[in-house]
Amino acid sequence: MSAHGDVDMGHTVAGWTGTALALIGCTGAGAAICAAWMPGVWLGLGLVAAAAVVTWVLHLAGWGKPSGPRPRTEWDWRTRDAGARTGHAHCLGCRAGGPRRAAASAPGPARGAGPAPGPHPVESVGQQFEAAPIGRA
Repeated sequence: MSAHGDVDMGHTVAGWTGTALALIGCTGAGAAICAAWMPGVWLGLGLVAAAAVVTWVLHLAGWGKPSGPRPRTEWDWRTRDAGARTGHAHCLGCRAGGPRRAAASAPGPARGAGPAPGPHPVESVGQQFEAAPIGRA
């Protein structure tokens, strides 16, 4: 059992690679600031920007994870995400991956499917509620 309990911490190849690159970039930029070497500062910051791009590309390639907890069988950091090919619903990275992924990951019912069974959430926008009494009644 880990120190964090029995939860999915989201460790993935994309996450670890991006974190390592960003750490190296920040360390390099910090060392360049101490040495008063401006090209090194820009190189370090460029590596931080590259870390974001590399993490995004690895996520699109299936080495990341969808939002929310994964099944216990997929907790290993070397497990590829089978749903990355079509895109994840509510994922900004997948929507930015192109129109095909954006259409596949768009929230809503599937094509040809009828209305979702079960109760629908009630929208509270514009509705007024009576305040509950506070303290003794």
